[in-house]
Amino acid sequence: MHQEIPELYGSMIFSDKVMRNKLPKDMYKALRKTIENGTHLELDVANSVAVAMKEWAVENGATHYTHWFQPMTGFTAEKHDSFISPSGDGEVIMDFSGKELVKGEPDASSFPSGGLRATFEARGYTAWDPTSPAFIKDQTLYIPTAFCSYNGEVLDKKTPLLRSMEALNDEAVRMLHLLGNNTVTRVSTTIGPEQEYFLVDKDLYDKRKDLIFCGRTLLGASAPKGQEMEDHYFGTLKPKVSAYMHDLDVELWKLGIPAKTKHNEVAPAQHELAPVFDTANIAVDHNQLTMEIMKKVAEKHGLVCLLHEKPFEGINGSGKHNNWSLITDDGVNLLNPGRTPAQNIQFLVFLMAVIKAVDDYADLMRISAASAGNDHRLGGNEAPPAIVSVFLGDELNAVLESIENDTYFGKQEKIQLDTGAHVLPHFTKDNTDRNRTSPFAFTGNKFEFRMLGSSASVSTPNIVLNTAVAEALAQFYEELSGTEPENMEHAVHELLKRAIRKHKKVIFNGNGYSSEWVSEAKKRGLYNLVSTPECLPYFTTDRSVELFTKHHIFTKEEIFSRYEILLENYAKTIGIEARTMIEMLTKDFLPAVSLYSGQTAQNAASKKTLLPGLSTVSEETLVNKLTDAYTKISEGTEELKELTKKAASMEQMQQAADFCQKELLTKMQQIRQIVDETEALLPDSVLPYPTYDQLLFSI
Repeated sequence: MHQEIPELYGSMIFSDKVMRNKLPKDMYKALRKTIENGTHLELDVANSVAVAMKEWAVENGATHYTHWFQPMTGFTAEKHDSFISPSGDGEVIMDFSGKELVKGEPDASSFPSGGLRATFEARGYTAWDPTSPAFIKDQTLYIPTAFCSYNGEVLDKKTPLLRSMEALNDEAVRMLHLLGNNTVTRVSTTIGPEQEYFLVDKDLYDKRKDLIFCGRTLLGASAPKGQEMEDHYFGTLKPKVSAYMHDLDVELWKLGIPAKTKHNEVAPAQHELAPVFDTANIAVDHNQLTMEIMKKVAEKHGLVCLLHEKPFEGINGSGKHNNWSLITDDGVNLLNPGRTPAQNIQFLVFLMAVIKAVDDYADLMRISAASAGNDHRLGGNEAPPAIVSVFLGDELNAVLESIENDTYFGKQEKIQLDTGAHVLPHFTKDNTDRNRTSPFAFTGNKFEFRMLGSSASVSTPNIVLNTAVAEALAQFYEELSGTEPENMEHAVHELLKRAIRKHKKVIFNGNGYSSEWVSEAKKRGLYNLVSTPECLPYFTTDRSVELFTKHHIFTKEEIFSRYEILLENYAKTIGIEARTMIEMLTKDFLPAVSLYSGQTAQNAASKKTLLPGLSTVSEETLVNKLTDAYTKISEGTEELKELTKKAASMEQMQQAADFCQKELLTKMQQIRQIVDETEALLPDSVLPYPTYDQLLFSI
């Protein structure tokens, strides 16, 4: 198999190699110019590309094509058209034009628009993104596209991402030229999103309405064993899981997705996949595909892949770590500390721009990771807290302190670790430890944004991060512009000193899980926005609107529409969960309690009749407990029904989301506590759904 991997890898993408072979030289050069420099693509080039793309797709078994886009649902969307075109003599030819390549017209009326579009305003457009390669999946040619309305309003997650990448490129190149690095013409954002997920048996999944409708369990007592023995993390892969991971790798590699690392995660039945870095918009496309393919491959193995942030109570949930960096067109990582003074200055300017961006727009960073599912995770001693802070490590912290205080910094020598075993090789120790409790950690030559939820698109966090860093660089540029070259080093030093003093409050290298940090963060004036409804209003502040409109990422109307979409999505999610819980309790759990209570009472009565002297205290105690629980759960269910109706009647979305968070979720948690305690009194044969024991330990 290993000999086939180079041939297998990227075999289903319209790669640069394929383009070179299929396109005339002038057309290939024109397309590369568009991809590399963002120049306009002429129709004759599009026609040439369309012909080559169609030929390649048909050769590889494709019969249809689709414009593949990322609406505000958080998922992807596609409408398939065949290549066939009637030839007029009762036959067909396989045809595909440049016009069909560059533009599609899906119905835009039923996608979330946050009020930008009325239901009767149906027309929408998809526009080809030539910077992300087309690919073949399920005998269809997939063309990555942006999505907008008839009037040009942005309705997707790709367009603002591309805009943010361009904004950051412009400001980064301008800053580099000011610092004397005139060879750079382009700076690209790169990301590597690590993906956590759970695998459960499909037959068991199919018996859980909560997993089917909500992606998480709304009821369920903890298994006797969870993750406390720490034996699952990096443990031996079970054969069924290993087979799944192998097939997943193959399917991803075909599409040019650089799946690199796979292992067991902390919680039972939890796993992780990590890819190699890629340009941001391609990495976003790849991650959307990865989530889709994870689910498809799982079904072939009789499994279900759960991407919800918190599928199971009492064990770790799943996140997605967004490894972010900046690369110049000559291959230099701007977040890699250099070996020369000029490189050091360049690194420190960009490092402080990121720190400033995170401090200035910590509220937007929190919003970028906000969802109903992720609220269960953040701050739960299994994920970073809802407080946004930056981890730098000891050495970088010392560097910034020396700049702030005008003191000499002696670079730490690499320390060789002695393992104490002569047969083991010595190796050098990294300059700083890792901090898994930090939401935004520097990890050598990149920043790792760890707040993201496992089911989320990685587009939004990178839109916010790119734009915020672009703004920080723009402000730095204004401060430094006009400085003579011979005075630049001193001017940069003074700028860095001012920036460190202003923004060091966001730097925290300690334990983010501790209650002391919550108190300390409050003293520092940092945000602690613990729920989605609490943080979303910050999206529409004047400061946020100014940031996004200044850099042409969103219009004011597009910002408010996204605010409405996020609120509505939150309220709908909690509403679905509440209705699912009501159905499970009414149709499944309460009848099971009643049945077992009746059986137990009948057994006690029979015992008294047949064996008059034998005690039935234990049976009577159990019946009393079950009867009491039945009453409490029934009453709670009726209260939940009324609260659900009230939430559904609220027209103002912020009010509805707040109500769902404070009232619905609280009531659901109260009911769950009683249900989970009662579940422990029922035998598995009576329970209407599989238990945590079965779900987590059956594979």
